[in-house]
Amino acid sequence: MNEPGTEGVLLDQETLRGRLDDAPGWLREHYRTFRESMLGERDGSPFPCYFGIEVEREGDLLYAACESTTDPAALLRLRDVLSEYLDTYDDHADRAPLAVFFRPPDGDPGEAHYHERLWHVLEFLHVHDPEPWPEDIPTDPDTPRWEFCFGGEPLFPTSRAPFYDERRSRYSPVGLEITFQPRAVFDGLTADTEAGERARETIRDRMGEYDGVCPHADLGDWGVEGDREWRQYLFREDDDASPDACPLRPTREHPKAPDALLEPGAWRRFDESPPAAGGDEALTTGFGDD
Repeated sequence: MNEPGTEGVLLDQETLRGRLDDAPGWLREHYRTFRESMLGERDGSPFPCYFGIEVEREGDLLYAACESTTDPAALLRLRDVLSEYLDTYDDHADRAPLAVFFRPPDGDPGEAHYHERLWHVLEFLHVHDPEPWPEDIPTDPDTPRWEFCFGGEPLFPTSRAPFYDERRSRYSPVGLEITFQPRAVFDGLTADTEAGERARETIRDRMGEYDGVCPHADLGDWGVEGDREWRQYLFREDDDASPDACPLRPTREHPKAPDALLEPGAWRRFDESPPAAGGDEALTTGFGDD
């Protein structure tokens, strides 16, 4: 943690804030607007998720910046950051999500772009996951107990993006944000517990006040029949611009990538030399830069 630089490294809040003066402008603006939304108010209403407010206020959040949503070297660095995060978050704080800020695209690409890029990132992480899919999590996203998994752990990757007009709790003016939360941090707060039910009622009420609209129809609970986790990762605004079915179809096949690409630091292979014909190239086809 806190290795040199601002992009492709795992940072705690103190370190990130201390390096912002030397960071790219897009990262400075990402963090500024993120912090303002967590700690500020909208029309007198605080941000709906009081857990998010608490971890940002107390300095418990961890952060990463990713230079691209498609470049293989950038995404392999993100993979390494996520692996390091899963190894360290439990020692950092009782509840320590990982907020990832992505370099924004040029112009205004619209809602469909952000859905595609989110699922591209998650698919890349799945293909280059050094650990197999957990046995106790189904691989079919169309089931109530499915969750995205990485490093052997189920994760809830909630996302924010610039295309929201009214749903400001999911609005990020700069670009795509993904906040990874291990399912383990929700222990004792699931829908079948009294504490979990109270927390959800409070968050839903605050969401309506903050957004000025009813909570999204796809908002649900893990493990509840009829609810689907994948739909909550990036709420749809326009049905025609969002996927009808989960774009990720995970499998238990492991490994899915060559061993060399599963090792920490594999991103350096793309900086040092082009892949040999018939080698790593097949795995990165279509993973062009932004």
